[in-house]
Amino acid sequence: MCDALGIINFSRSQIHVEGLQDYRSIGAFSFLGRYRMIDFPLSNMTNSGMDQIKVFLNKQPRSLVEHLGTGRHYNINSKRGHLHILFSEGERKNSLYDTDIATYLDNLAYIEENPFDYVIIAPSHMIFKQDFDELMNKHVESGADITLLYHTVDNANESFFNCDILNLNKQKGVLSIEKNRATAKNRNIFMDTYVMRKDLFIDLLKKGASHSALYTLPQVVNHACRDFDIRGISHRGYFAAVTDLKSYFDANLSLLDAKTRNLLFEEDWPIYTRTSDSCPTKYLETASARSSIISNGCTIEGDIENSIIGRGCNIKKGAVLKNCVVLPNVTIGEDVHAENLIIDKYAKLIHAKEVICTPEQPGYIKRSDCI
Repeated sequence: MCDALGIINFSRSQIHVEGLQDYRSIGAFSFLGRYRMIDFPLSNMTNSGMDQIKVFLNKQPRSLVEHLGTGRHYNINSKRGHLHILFSEGERKNSLYDTDIATYLDNLAYIEENPFDYVIIAPSHMIFKQDFDELMNKHVESGADITLLYHTVDNANESFFNCDILNLNKQKGVLSIEKNRATAKNRNIFMDTYVMRKDLFIDLLKKGASHSALYTLPQVVNHACRDFDIRGISHRGYFAAVTDLKSYFDANLSLLDAKTRNLLFEEDWPIYTRTSDSCPTKYLETASARSSIISNGCTIEGDIENSIIGRGCNIKKGAVLKNCVVLPNVTIGEDVHAENLIIDKYAKLIHAKEVICTPEQPGYIKRSDCI
């Protein structure tokens, strides 16, 4: 059991997913048809034995609050466990000042009163599997002040924009944290995941706020590299960071491959989510589906290839969907050809018979739009 307070942070202001984020926070994004983004860090924490978890929100909270509910569907201990949703309390006219540190300080009393000596902080805009109990043990054994989780990639010049990178010495000590400026292929992408003592975490928050109201937690930890023993631990397995529309599109479609999907989903590591009591999907005689994930409650008459289909969708006769991420309750009309699209909830493609974009620049159909 991991004896630490779990904190799930919201995405930073420079991260913006066009269209989708107008209606919900990134943690509430639909993922693989049946999940939400926040299901993955929450499941990591509960599978690691953590049952005191605080989720911080700052913008567009309604969808995520509805999904989280009491948190009991995340297998949190019913007697001592608690999922606590906390909000940014300050009235900040400029979004630049609406930082994670500001929100933590708005709710500092809830952090201070928690009995655990350690905190583990994870992001809501990244998808990965991690045993936090194992990470905590490595942190304690190392004697480090702060442990940061990172993932080594060889395509940082093409992906992971708006992410931070860790500069490490030969002993995996963190020399600095900086932005990924796409100047090199091989980088250690910081997974916005921290392990440290709670009292040190609180001291860093106060120190950061005293220096600048614009400071974020990565900036404060970066400055602390000179004074503290901060070490990196490498992550293995599937990793995706949703920082823009294309990264969301790519993350979904990458998991259509069974080998890739098995890196994230394991029998002994369930991903919990709020369930929906919908009927099985109905496939009519004209239906065809290949290399796709199709959720419950749909009616399929058309042709689907290499796509993610959310709950309650209606794909009419003669319709063709290829390389699409379709959110719940979407209607695709007869003989419509849609390719390389993200189609938001309640949208209808019934008038335009051909909507085709490229994988490099996937298109976005607005929520409730009728085309």
